[in-house]
Amino acid sequence: MIEARKASFSRVTITELMIPSYANFGGKIHGGILLSLMDKVAYATASKHSGAYCVTVSVDTVDFLQPVEVGELVSLKASVNYVGNSSMIIGIKVISENVKTGEVKHTNTCYFTMVAKGDDDKPTTVPKLILENKTDVRRFVEAIYRKGFKKEYEANLHEIKKSWDKQEIKSLLANERCIIEF
Repeated sequence: MIEARKASFSRVTITELMIPSYANFGGKIHGGILLSLMDKVAYATASKHSGAYCVTVSVDTVDFLQPVEVGELVSLKASVNYVGNSSMIIGIKVISENVKTGEVKHTNTCYFTMVAKGDDDKPTTVPKLILENKTDVRRFVEAIYRKGFKKEYEANLHEIKKSWDKQEIKSLLANERCIIEF
């Protein structure tokens, strides 16, 4: 196994034309199409870095910032932002380009956690990440913070679930747009 790989080694860009069959009922490109493309570029990036088959473990903060139109070129730019023992966090930036007007829009940013699998279908160690510049360092550090925030959120939600009772729920939901029928 290779001990370490440069961050630039595994950067991948996939560009695809958005065709009419990708449109939703509103005439915009369906979010599921974009998610599928994001999963594809995350896999390509993680596999390139690890040299192994990789699986998606989680997808964090997929925000659809702007719609994508039929006829636009969508480019998904992915990089390995963080590596653990067998896991990698892949950062993805999605941009769309109107080829007629030249307008370029940032439509999505998201983070996929991928795990490398060995021939035995068990997690396998991935190469360390060589950080080549300040951007690589920033991305790595941000990923560490994001992982910590996610753990804190999950722990806090677990504690809240353990301690709430029906009365707390009713007061919490009192000004919300729901009806309790029990």
